[in-house]
Amino acid sequence: MRHGSDGSAVINRFRAAGGLLLVAHLLLVASLTLRPLDVPWVTSPNFQPLAGIEADLALGPARAARRICEGLLLLAPLGVLLPMAGGRLHVSPVASLARTALAGALFSLGIELLQTGVPGRVVDVDSLLLNTAGVALTHLAVVPMGRARLRRRQPPAPAPGRGGVLHRDEVSQGATPTIPRVGIAP
Repeated sequence: MRHGSDGSAVINRFRAAGGLLLVAHLLLVASLTLRPLDVPWVTSPNFQPLAGIEADLALGPARAARRICEGLLLLAPLGVLLPMAGGRLHVSPVASLARTALAGALFSLGIELLQTGVPGRVVDVDSLLLNTAGVALTHLAVVPMGRARLRRRQPPAPAPGRGGVLHRDEVSQGATPTIPRVGIAP
């Protein structure tokens, strides 16, 4: 990244890259999760939270670890790509996390609902929980640090006044107010 007078160019490049990567990732997820499975039988849908994980734990730690990691990692890149595509540097970390986690949950819910029409696929509430947790954990691990780094690289905004510089005896009074034109009544 270069330091320049126009920090918005860097933000716009990140935003464009985030949008492209987001679309590419969602296409990959769609191809992985919405492809029909050729299986001799299908399990029943799981609507009880954590029941599938408990069943996997009963079959052994290796299977449980694999299932949990698959669930956490499937949509985890959204935790970074959604804020990156949004392009905001100055935003509340809590609001950003909430917005990103909610979007991740909605993407996961959409996948689960679309899977109801795909042969061999069933709804699993544990997938929804794990996908959302993966998005939130990735967001927490990367986005606050990345935004802080980008804010440090962004040049400071010029101060108001003549040529962006205030002199000792000047006090900034803010932007010039504008008044919408209103026609005079007859």
